[in-house]
Amino acid sequence: MAPEEVDYEALSPNAGLAVNMLAGALAGISEHAVMYPVDSIKTRMQVFATSPVAVYSGVGNALTRISSTEGVRALWRGVWSVVLGAGPAHAVHFGTLEAVKELLGGNEAGNQWIATSIAGASATTAADALMNPFDVIKQRMQVHQSQFRSVFNCANTVYRTEGLGAFYVSYPTTLAISIPFNAIQYTIYEHLKRVINPTHEYSPSAHMISGAGAGAVAAAVTTPLDVAKTMLQTRGTSHDPEIRNVRGMLDAFRIIWNRDGLKGFGRGLSPRVMTTVPSSALCWLSYEFFKAVIRTD
Repeated sequence: MAPEEVDYEALSPNAGLAVNMLAGALAGISEHAVMYPVDSIKTRMQVFATSPVAVYSGVGNALTRISSTEGVRALWRGVWSVVLGAGPAHAVHFGTLEAVKELLGGNEAGNQWIATSIAGASATTAADALMNPFDVIKQRMQVHQSQFRSVFNCANTVYRTEGLGAFYVSYPTTLAISIPFNAIQYTIYEHLKRVINPTHEYSPSAHMISGAGAGAVAAAVTTPLDVAKTMLQTRGTSHDPEIRNVRGMLDAFRIIWNRDGLKGFGRGLSPRVMTTVPSSALCWLSYEFFKAVIRTD
């Protein structure tokens, strides 16, 4: 007998918490690992470098110069930090997302804008508390001439020299990015998915297109905050006294404005959107796929 075909869009949206968390973990690892080199370029472009060697005119220029002077492996430096952190963080994210959405009635008929927005904001608050230290380690390893080659060595050194606070100095800024980012992304994703695929039939393309569109808008809107976050997370690697002693998000905004004006808040916009569009599409596609597979096993 031929196996029964599974239409995962027709399955109940109210999967168990464990299913949502496992699907989210697998989706998160897939998302971050695939797009990591572009994320490394984004970090390099956002850092206010003192050396002209570390100043890049664009994504292509950065890719060529980093590959030729440091080797292709430099673009992957720190990837284990996101692999270790993304799984648990995305598990928490998607688990919280679905739980809050269900609690607020977001799975009921109609476009539940408020429910999905609150669910997205709640999910990122919980997930970022777990992911923030891993993100700090990642960016410390991504910068030009980073002294770190091991995730654990980087974590130990930062803790010994700067204390536990170094891992969370950017957390308020991260939330200032992530809450609107995820609220925008999740709300647009849900809306686009229902418009593109109103019959809820099996359609991976609907998840990819909806995820890509939602990610692009969310990434572009939150880029200025991301520039400030990068400054806070990499301050310990800077030789510039002002940047090394930056105290928080508002202080970072002041430095960015004084040094680069309005255009400084758009640093890394292109690679950020380039990273987010495919990674968001992959993340939502992977999430829906893994959730379906786990639920039908």
